Amino acid sequence: MTLLLKQIFGLLKLLNSDTGTNQIAAGIAAGFILGMTPSFSLQTILIIILVLTFRIQIGAVFISAFFCSFFAYVLDPAFIIVGRKILEMEKLRDTFIALYNMPIVPFTRFNNSLIMGSGIVAFLLSPLVFILSKILIKKYREKVVERLSQTKIWKAVKATSLFQWYYKYDKLYN
Repeated sequence: MTLLLKQIFGLLKLLNSDTGTNQIAAGIAAGFILGMTPSFSLQTILIIILVLTFRIQIGAVFISAFFCSFFAYVLDPAFIIVGRKILEMEKLRDTFIALYNMPIVPFTRFNNSLIMGSGIVAFLLSPLVFILSKILIKKYREKVVERLSQTKIWKAVKATSLFQWYYKYDKLYN
């Protein structure tokens, strides 16, 4: 339970930070892909390399992957159906044989119906997740954060010496 609360508080802290919406949205989309694909494979390594190469918020990746993995578990039967349909397509049979005979490609484990289905669905939906999360982050920052900063309770909390100390500490050691 504490791990779940820690993830939720981390997400709220991230959303309230000055980090750009593109970085957070890209992190959520990358975490969506990591959370939906079921195993550690070449695709996972590729996503991690992209996250470390580009300016993508790593905290958003891990939080998104954590929450998406719960949905992926529920959606596994649908992923298996999608993967089986793709792997059984007669038009792609020669392509899959050629891919399997390449040196590195078999490490993607594309011949597994669950990995194929979840990978295809995750990669196809990730641009939608990026756009949707970017819109939701902007709305959250405009509506919720602005309203909370105007409440009397928040103004009272900001006036306390404990909050001032924490703000200085967080600014110095963050």
